[in-house]
Amino acid sequence: MEFPTELIEGRLIKRYKRFLADIELPTGEVIVAHCPNTGSMKRCQQENARVWVSKSNNPKRKLAYTWELVEVDEQYLACINTGYPNKLVGETIANGVVSELIGYAEQKAEVKYGEKSRIDWLLIDDEGRKCYVEVKNVTLLEEDGLGYFPDAVTERGRKHLFELANMVEEGHRAVMFFCVSHTGIESVTPAMHIDSKYAQVFIEAVKRGVEVIAYKVDINSQGMWVTHAIPVHMPALS
Repeated sequence: MEFPTELIEGRLIKRYKRFLADIELPTGEVIVAHCPNTGSMKRCQQENARVWVSKSNNPKRKLAYTWELVEVDEQYLACINTGYPNKLVGETIANGVVSELIGYAEQKAEVKYGEKSRIDWLLIDDEGRKCYVEVKNVTLLEEDGLGYFPDAVTERGRKHLFELANMVEEGHRAVMFFCVSHTGIESVTPAMHIDSKYAQVFIEAVKRGVEVIAYKVDINSQGMWVTHAIPVHMPALS
C-alpha cells in the first residue's frame, strides 16, 4: 500500500486533545496536524521524535496536514494512522499473501453483523461459507520485541471478540487479525496489564473457536506492506 502523497519529515512537539499534534518541519515552521488515532498511542508520541506527515490540497479541510508515521526509540517506525491497517489487510488478503485466508471467492468491507457492529472484512467461498475478519492495529512495543494490544482500555474491542465468538457458534469462521504496524515488534499478546478484561475475553473467544493471527508490516516513507506471520502468545491469567 503506497501513501497517497509524498510524506514530509518533521519533529513532534506534542500531541493534545487526542486528534491534534504540533509538529516542527525542517524549515522551522510549526504546523498543527490531524492525528488519526483514538488510542493512547503509548510509546508512540515521544517528545522530539521524528515523524512524517502528509499534506492535502483539499481546500475544505480544516487541517491540511495528517500525521502518518513516527520513529520510536530512534530505531523503529510505527504507523499511527488507524485508517490504513484495514485497507492494507484487505489488499493483502486479495493478493493471496495471507496463507490462512486463501481460497475465498468474494471479499466485502464493513459489512453489518451481530449487535450493531460492522466486520472489517467478510470473506465468502464458492459454497457460500463465511469468514469474518476483524483487524486490529498493533503499535505498542514494551520489551524484547513483544507487542501488546490494546494500548488503552477498550470496551469496543471486547465487544468485537464476543461478536466473533457468536459467529463461530452460528457455524461461520471468525478471525482476529493483528496488523503489526511497528517494525520493532516480533510477536503479539493481549495487554493484560492495560486491560485485563480484554485479555480474559480474548482467552474465552479463542476457547469458543475464534482464530487469531498476526502479520508483521514493513514501513518506509513511501508505503507499507505485509511481510510475514509472527507468533501470538496467550496471556497468563493471574
